[in-house]
Amino acid sequence: MHMERTLNKKLPEAVGKTVRIAGWVDTRRDHGKLIFLDVRDRSGIVQAVVTPKAAEALDTAKRLRAQWVVEIEGEVKARPESMKGEGPLGGVELAAQKIRVLAEAAELPFELGTEVNIDTHFDHLPLTLRNKRSRDIFTMQASILGAYRSSLRKQGFTEFIAPALVGGDAEGGAAAFKVEYYNDTTAFLATSPQFYKQIMVGPFERVFTIAKIFRAEKSATTRHLSELTQMDFEMGFIADEREPMRELETTIRYVVEYVSREHSDMFAHFNTTAPLLSAEIPILTLKEALQQLGKKEAPDMEPEDEREICEWAKKEKGSDFVFITKFPTKKRAFYTYEDPSEAPYSRGFDLLFRGLEINSGSQRIHDYDALITRMKERGLDPEKFSFYLQAFKYGLPPHGGCSTGLERFTARMLELPNVKEASAFPRDMTRIDTRLSQ
Repeated sequence: MHMERTLNKKLPEAVGKTVRIAGWVDTRRDHGKLIFLDVRDRSGIVQAVVTPKAAEALDTAKRLRAQWVVEIEGEVKARPESMKGEGPLGGVELAAQKIRVLAEAAELPFELGTEVNIDTHFDHLPLTLRNKRSRDIFTMQASILGAYRSSLRKQGFTEFIAPALVGGDAEGGAAAFKVEYYNDTTAFLATSPQFYKQIMVGPFERVFTIAKIFRAEKSATTRHLSELTQMDFEMGFIADEREPMRELETTIRYVVEYVSREHSDMFAHFNTTAPLLSAEIPILTLKEALQQLGKKEAPDMEPEDEREICEWAKKEKGSDFVFITKFPTKKRAFYTYEDPSEAPYSRGFDLLFRGLEINSGSQRIHDYDALITRMKERGLDPEKFSFYLQAFKYGLPPHGGCSTGLERFTARMLELPNVKEASAFPRDMTRIDTRLSQ
């Protein structure tokens, strides 16, 4: 009878029992006649000790190298106080009786966990994703996604799946990738789920989507990716842009509280702290933000301005987040609402987090005729948008929403220097799995 596998995290409850664990050999250390193995599974890393008493196991252990996949049977023992390791599994070890090799690993090109050039890291992702830093980043990202979904569901939003293949470029201007479609037609990879979430306000009032989007911008910065994940929501029956801003703040607060509780140890590993949130996220108009920095009025903020205003918000307001509102309408997407009394400024907003814009949103134009007029002003052909325009033709309430970049949010949460580190398999101008120019 094959013994059930026990996850490493359950070992503290199994002291004195014989169990079977399975995982990867993280490291092997030889001390005299003893061999120590650090074995990693999905729940954590535990130390196994192989002694001459288990001769067969010792013979096998002598062959083991980093990343070999093994099953080990043995007795769980409590480690003496003076020998305790770090973390919840530091107080136990497994006295190995039998070792079975499930898969061998070739010699590693470099020791896992040592610092390597970022391109070397990306070239070896099937291996480097196993290191602690990468596992932490994507554990954090999974928690951000889960908490975002959970918060919006609590607020009465319905999730839907937006298409990644579209018939035209939704934003009217963002660089899009062309795709050959049926009958010699050209489709595009979506640059935003914007039109679809507005359409979904019709049946559901409040919707959100976790959407893959694609940008063919020739940008080689630490802030840009060619394939990214946007966490978008849209809501109907709003008075102005402050309502989606409040919903976003509720969600951000929920996410930050959740990850701070679940991953309190992680922030220290990345030499940062859990994000600061004041009683309310501070709100500045673009004009006020630039004045605060001693800059003259401009249509948008430069990356340097974003960093400086975030430093100000942290120091003066105790917040790692700051909202910027009232951007010039002509600088925002065509569907952004402008109240005549507020012209030439729109009801758009950005949310900055630790020096980087992670979210952009607005109240949208909901009146069919006003939308057609704006499209024509921007040189867009309403005919090409007839599918989208049906939503407005058949009655859509005042609505608004926003879009949060998952990779940017993750990168700033852990203060990663490059947003590409927050994409498990980053795509950019030079990379689609491996580098395009070696």
